[in-house]
Amino acid sequence: MESRAGPPGPYRATKLWNEVTTSFRAGMPLRKHRQHFKKYGNCFTAGEAVDWLYDLLRNNSNFGPEVTRQQTIQLLRKFLKNHVIEDIKGRWGSENFDDNNQLFRFPATSPLKTLPRRHPELRKNSIDSFSKDKENVFKLRNLSRRTPKKHGLHFSQETTEKANHEIREDQENSGDYREISQEDVEEVWRYVTLIYLQTILCVPSLEELINPNQVIPQYIMYNMANTSKRGVVILQDKSDDLPHWVLSAMKCLANWPRSNDTSNPTYVGFERDVFRTIADYFLNLPEPLLTYEYYELFVNILGLLQPHLERVAVGALQLCCLLLPPPNRRKLQLLMRMVSRMSENADLPALHDALGTRALMIHTFSRCVLCCAEEVDLDELLAARLVSFLMDHQQEILQVPSYLQAAVDKQLDYLKKGHMKSPGDGLIAPLPAFSYCKQISAQEFDEQKISTSQAAIAELLENIIKNKSLPLKEKRRKLKQFQKEYPLIYQKRFPTTESEAALFGDKPTIKQPMLILRKPKFRSLRY
Repeated sequence: MESRAGPPGPYRATKLWNEVTTSFRAGMPLRKHRQHFKKYGNCFTAGEAVDWLYDLLRNNSNFGPEVTRQQTIQLLRKFLKNHVIEDIKGRWGSENFDDNNQLFRFPATSPLKTLPRRHPELRKNSIDSFSKDKENVFKLRNLSRRTPKKHGLHFSQETTEKANHEIREDQENSGDYREISQEDVEEVWRYVTLIYLQTILCVPSLEELINPNQVIPQYIMYNMANTSKRGVVILQDKSDDLPHWVLSAMKCLANWPRSNDTSNPTYVGFERDVFRTIADYFLNLPEPLLTYEYYELFVNILGLLQPHLERVAVGALQLCCLLLPPPNRRKLQLLMRMVSRMSENADLPALHDALGTRALMIHTFSRCVLCCAEEVDLDELLAARLVSFLMDHQQEILQVPSYLQAAVDKQLDYLKKGHMKSPGDGLIAPLPAFSYCKQISAQEFDEQKISTSQAAIAELLENIIKNKSLPLKEKRRKLKQFQKEYPLIYQKRFPTTESEAALFGDKPTIKQPMLILRKPKFRSLRY
């Protein structure tokens, strides 16, 4: 199974399932085994299967080195439940799978899952209506809407009035400006966000990844405008926030042992009890923080989580997290801040007998962050991969993108000046141009990394050579040091001793042979 990611598209989890099962059946070594005085051919032990699949998953870019052996065993149990494998007697489904010497084999039936057909209503309301027809790219008003959920958003009347006041103020300053409605403002936010997301993901259409009805512009506007100095969403209704006791527990572990709360007990195992309190709260949430609706969208971004596509993944996740209901985004921000600090805290006592702090954080909270409404076989592995990336880049991913606000402002300005009569007229206001890197292979990435670093080092050499303010003696010393550290680059710049001598204006110092005088023989006065 190659360490590559497939292109974005619908039902990515099912496609990955088919890819993993196909690779497992094709690559798992089969041989003869003896058990209970009987010989069985073309089979393997449970332990051998765990070893082989564990190595496969850790070296695959869709899952990565964060995969644990226990997660591999859980996946093999799902293989057994779905009849990808069966025991040596042909039993499957209700049988158990443990890391032991029990014998298993492959059944004759195919383990591949069929891709479900997308609901026709979603295609009807697809974003393709504005991505295929460039002349009608702004006709988002035809898309059906839905009222924002009541569980998370109490949109500020003050914020709305402030926005309307700014619009009226602009109109007073310019006689050519016309009034635009709040509905137009919301449609611009929806349009700009989706256009940028489609551009970052480099897909011709978002119709297979997200239903436009799921994009609620009020959520985006709230998440952009209502943040603390640290960038965390501020909720106006405190009933939607984390309970006080959970916030106190998270603050305690995030700042351990520098917590300001001196009333905390200090008994042995206190940290583990606090951690269980936090974990129990998040594990009992009614839905994952990224919501069931956006499962397919976030799973597709998992294929951008490679070293040479890291910036693309960060940009895509930054936009996608703006789509979340404000309470979900706030909980996600606080959770990622806590687990990141805990993972980096060497002073924090061990919270688990077998797992390190980072592995424990991923194992505990992965399904609290990403999970499908219906059971998906690779949920745990996909969620662990995403949470690991979020932990490493949480500060950048969960900050407010300034370019999005600038693009919306420019689009609204076009609308107010009459360049577009209304969002439904089909006229287009040009957006600021943002270019993205072309996807390359891992080998090309390594080659470019080496060539780029060598070019920078060669530039450093040129700076030393052309520095006229550097004393001659100091320049010689720096060049000798450079030659010692980077002999190949130095030799390429000075292939001969003459080229090196020409730099300092030296002439070849060829010493003339000394005149050899024959010493006279002194004759003795004595005969």
